[in-house]
Amino acid sequence: MQAALNGDRDHPAAPRKPAAIAEAARAAVAAGAHSVHVHAFDEAGKETLDGAACAAVLRAIRTACAGVPISLTTSATIESDKQERLRIVESWTEMPDLVTANLGEDGIVELCGLLLARSVAIEAGLLSAEDARAFVRSGLAARCRRVLIEPLEEDAEVALLHAAAMEEIVESAGIELEQVHHGYGSACWAVNRRALKRGHGIRTGFEDVTELPDGRPARDNAELVAAAVQMIERRLTSLV
Repeated sequence: MQAALNGDRDHPAAPRKPAAIAEAARAAVAAGAHSVHVHAFDEAGKETLDGAACAAVLRAIRTACAGVPISLTTSATIESDKQERLRIVESWTEMPDLVTANLGEDGIVELCGLLLARSVAIEAGLLSAEDARAFVRSGLAARCRRVLIEPLEEDAEVALLHAAAMEEIVESAGIELEQVHHGYGSACWAVNRRALKRGHGIRTGFEDVTELPDGRPARDNAELVAAAVQMIERRLTSLV
């Protein structure tokens, strides 16, 4: 159970500053999250990969909830120039436990190599079937911590089909990594439910969704995590 606490989704309770991100992480862990995924923001409120901004977030979370694995984004939506992104990440002095690395992005294999050499674990992000095929071709699987199955479509039926296609490509290649599945917007909970039936981990939080499974607006990340934990518990109970 991973909590994705912010990103670019608009919600008044989505945390942006280090202290607010750390408090959101503490509350999410208290609600049942096993790890947190975060984006850092600059003083203007824009997402950034800047080393100082990322380090401030990491320190704040580690103070608030010591020992909880922290995943940082490396998304090209924040820095599209692959060489500039590599330079920025190479300058990091405080390292996350993990990063998400979207396999469809230009330059991602080189970036993963840099981070692996610095003992940062990789969550391989697959947003499409082509990403899944790129992941298989990359040879990175043996060095990654887990696979993130992340269909982007907010139409639940389409998202479920794409999640299944990505899962099939990965598993047909003999890749047995742990999988964490999540969707976006209205498709999020449907993707989560399918993942649990398939025996996979799930992710939720304001980066992915702002509404609870019953359609009510979520108050904060912790409420989303609590709803996901209830979903997990119901699934486990059904297996007894």
